[in-house]
Amino acid sequence: MKRLIIAVLLAGALLSLSPANSDAKVSREPGGLPAFIIGCCWGLREGTEWNEGADMHWREWLRIVPYVNIVIGIWDGVECYQGITAHEWAKKNGANWY
Repeated sequence: MKRLIIAVLLAGALLSLSPANSDAKVSREPGGLPAFIIGCCWGLREGTEWNEGADMHWREWLRIVPYVNIVIGIWDGVECYQGITAHEWAKKNGANWY
């Protein structure tokens, strides 16, 4: 039961950081707790991009879910293997992702 409560609280905290649905980068103060959590969970590139106003794609959010992250990792790897670039992602998903 304790694990379930912790999982629900963690999911709520992560959902509070969920990206906005806009095509422009959001303006927010760099640093702080959200940037710390993103940097710890997803790495330096995501944390610094968050500080610059870029949001995270839903597939990046799913990287924290056990077992699902394996599928997402393979999916990302296949797209990288196909040669997709960050500029193509920005054009396809909006400028707020990159």
